[in-house]
Amino acid sequence: MVKRVSVVDVDLCVGCMMCVFACTRRFGEGGVSKSAIRVASIGGIERGFTVIVCRACPDPPCAASCPTDALKPRKGGGIVFDPAKCVGCGNCVRACPYGALMWDEESSKPIVCTYCGYCVNYCPYGVIKLEEVKEVVARAP
Repeated sequence: MVKRVSVVDVDLCVGCMMCVFACTRRFGEGGVSKSAIRVASIGGIERGFTVIVCRACPDPPCAASCPTDALKPRKGGGIVFDPAKCVGCGNCVRACPYGALMWDEESSKPIVCTYCGYCVNYCPYGVIKLEEVKEVVARAP
């Protein structure tokens, strides 16, 4: 079964960024610059936070915008990234309606969620979860 990371209850988020650090660490990096998940303040403690992560679109606009097929639609929604095909044009980042594709300045390539769910294990408040995608129907062309 195909899985994706989903935001269960953003109101529970306190902005600790444990998910962000976990994602970066999963790939052997430190800090937050290589993370595929972001936490942003919408007004701090009083107004809360938002969690930005790939929504695993059934018909991903980021993949449709890629001129080299470096991003391919994934069965069940979302994308699979082939960095060897990427030319670093940034079309995918601009095409994502959720701002969920991050940009790696060092490699000039997008940072793409792999739907591994590693970040979920480090969220102490249950804001995010790894869920099975039941059935995804892509829009007709």
